[in-house]
Amino acid sequence: MKSVIVIPARYASTRFPGKPLHFINGVSMLERTVGAARKAGQATGARVLVATDDDRIAAHAREIGAEPVMTDPDLPSGTDRCRAAMEIAAPDADFIVNLQGDAPFTPPSHVSALIDNATRADVVTPVIPLSWDALDALREHKKSTPFSGTTCIRGEDGRAIWFSKTIIPAIRSEARMRAASDLSPVLQHVGLYGYTRAALIRIAALPTSRYEELEGLEQLRFLENGLSVYAVPVAAHELPSAGIDTPQDVAKAEAALQRLGDPFRSR
Repeated sequence: MKSVIVIPARYASTRFPGKPLHFINGVSMLERTVGAARKAGQATGARVLVATDDDRIAAHAREIGAEPVMTDPDLPSGTDRCRAAMEIAAPDADFIVNLQGDAPFTPPSHVSALIDNATRADVVTPVIPLSWDALDALREHKKSTPFSGTTCIRGEDGRAIWFSKTIIPAIRSEARMRAASDLSPVLQHVGLYGYTRAALIRIAALPTSRYEELEGLEQLRFLENGLSVYAVPVAAHELPSAGIDTPQDVAKAEAALQRLGDPFRSR
């Protein structure tokens, strides 16, 4: 099976124009993301592409030794840009990972986990089993930002049954479960996807679905249209795995690097 890791990296952003080129602790956001993709590619044999709409990002990709693919600036989403890059530069790819260019701290192991499980479903995505302490922290965080953090229900076969911005499942016998195990039954979703070629083509053509619009979760479009989604358990990571959306997020990320160490600098 031929796999490719596509990094959608657009220049235009209402809140943070040019963010793939922005430096975090002296290293550009794009270079950090490409570094994670390369490590995963070395482990799995996957090729790495940077899908962009801007000559400045393409030039920087070449500077750091990455392979840019120019895509239409009017494409509405990273998923569409991922599909376009596949069709232009990797028409023989069987499995495509969509690693967003504003997710510079994605662990390479999360990307590798998708490729290692590529044949299990139409779409593969990571989930983190939460400890009780992590669940308590998520609950507290949702008091002020209720639409942060997505959770997942996973069947016995590993297929995702549902995703929600609400913490699912509800837990009636929590005290008993806390006494029995350090792990809660809650899985937190990581916004990283791998698609079969056919699934990516289909997803890019589908309209927004009912529950996708209600919850703001693209992956509900997959489930509502009958696509199978395999949820791969992965280990938690200390650095923020969510995307960098604002300059304030950069400041928070740099503070985390100062506190926890910079994995890019230690390579």
